[in-house]
Amino acid sequence: MIMIKAVVRPEKSDDVLAGLLEAGYPAVTKIPVFGRGKQRGIKIGDVHYDELPKELLLVVIPDADKDFVLNTIIERAKTGSGNFGDGKIFIEPVEEIYTISSGVKES
Repeated sequence: MIMIKAVVRPEKSDDVLAGLLEAGYPAVTKIPVFGRGKQRGIKIGDVHYDELPKELLLVVIPDADKDFVLNTIIERAKTGSGNFGDGKIFIEPVEEIYTISSGVKES
């Protein structure tokens, strides 16, 4: 199993969630976050916004589904032909999963 962590623009998170649901991946955790990328925020006029609002989406999937889910997220999160601030995707292994209500380890 792997966990995909996608940091996306807030206005694109519903599109990504809909795409994942349509693709058969309904289980997603969504967390509002703030941060900045390489461009270190954004300057509008005389005001510099150091941290910008984003949404962090977490989804755990089988390793074999990685490319399909990754492409679904990219297609739904990208603005136009792609712009600075569209987000990042991080992929990491998941060693174990337990259901809290039962304490049972999932296979």
